[in-house]
Amino acid sequence: MATETALVDVGVLFAAVALAGVVANRINQSVIPLYIVTGAVLGSNVLGKLPDLAGSEVAVGGVSLVIPEVTVAGVDLLAALGEVALSDTDFVVVGAEIGIVLLLFFLGLEFNLDRLLASKNRIGKAGTIDLALNFGIGLLFGYLVFGTILAAVLTAGVVYISSSAIITKSLIDLGWIANAESEPMLGTLVYEDLFIAVYLAIVSALVLGSGDLGAAAGQIAIAIGVILALLALVTYGTDFFQRFLDADTNEFVVVRALGVTILVAGIALALGVSEAVAAFFVGMAFSGTDHVHDLEQLLEPLRDAFAAIFFFWIGLVTDPGLFTLSVVAIIVAAVIVTTPTKLVSGYLGGRIYELDDRRSLRVGLGMATRGEFSLIIASLALTGAGSGLPTETAETIYAVAVGYVLVMSVLGTSLMQHSSRLEPVFVSALERGRGDTGRAND
Repeated sequence: MATETALVDVGVLFAAVALAGVVANRINQSVIPLYIVTGAVLGSNVLGKLPDLAGSEVAVGGVSLVIPEVTVAGVDLLAALGEVALSDTDFVVVGAEIGIVLLLFFLGLEFNLDRLLASKNRIGKAGTIDLALNFGIGLLFGYLVFGTILAAVLTAGVVYISSSAIITKSLIDLGWIANAESEPMLGTLVYEDLFIAVYLAIVSALVLGSGDLGAAAGQIAIAIGVILALLALVTYGTDFFQRFLDADTNEFVVVRALGVTILVAGIALALGVSEAVAAFFVGMAFSGTDHVHDLEQLLEPLRDAFAAIFFFWIGLVTDPGLFTLSVVAIIVAAVIVTTPTKLVSGYLGGRIYELDDRRSLRVGLGMATRGEFSLIIASLALTGAGSGLPTETAETIYAVAVGYVLVMSVLGTSLMQHSSRLEPVFVSALERGRGDTGRAND
């Protein structure tokens, strides 16, 4: 049995995200940034450090002030608040993983194999442009900042990969999932997720194995084997899943769907392949059955509950103490340099899908969000401190990545939410640019 304190912690978590949802609804903002900020505030890196502030000195306007101890009814208030602070316990970490899995499972339900194969050429073109622009600028930026190839490769991964989980959640919340702009976004996310599966295999061996390319080759072979197995599951497993989900009660449908999805995702993760990629393929396998509507209705509340834990977890692992002036400067520079490249690559991807300017711009705005994969790369860099990477470089990459994800997750969701205000400005600028070009050619 769980201890009383553990159950209270889970209660605080859900109460906090519920309150964040109420606030988001009142101010008509996306709930995702508020989930992240709530996690940061309630985490051990903010609330947990309050007890240490009592008696410490802070400089305000050149004047040193001592933070007093605050006692209410004989209770040290700062110490009491510190006790409430949450940490990334097993429940939170696993809950966040399940949130990613369910979000990508739903993405697979919307993007079946026939649709994937029919769009393979456009996915390839849009994905390659996205990779060339964003990974390329990340390599250059990383090398200029850190001065080594390995650090540049890690930085490129952080700034390249969009957040499948956050973007999928935003598509669903904003009702874009049924719109034309969702197809190039989902297609590019598929391309990125497949690329990142191979990328993680390579950089893991380089960072953790101090450049052991043999280990990298073995991990890449495993990753490709898992992806091929997942493709076979999608291609030949539909009949099995159809019979498997023919159950007498909703309870059995939910349990069976979760059992398959989370088990396959867990096995893939244990083999070094992203659980998100695996969940996406399982969703595609289920999309060919007659149970898609039932799955969407029954699993939607679970998806949203665990997605909230995922976004809360991003905030929870964010330590504001990492953000020194030099780190903040790098984060600001990364945001300024990499946001336009995602907007451009997304727009070009929309044009490849023959969308008009407005919807193509929506693709660019939607793809700006970074999230879970960037944090995975950041953690990998930190794990390699002192072996594949100098400790100071690894710690800086981690701090920059965490801050970058925090900024881009808020910025990306805000761009999507307020796209109707931004689209006319961008479209007018594009039309004027084309007009100027036309007159210049004349």
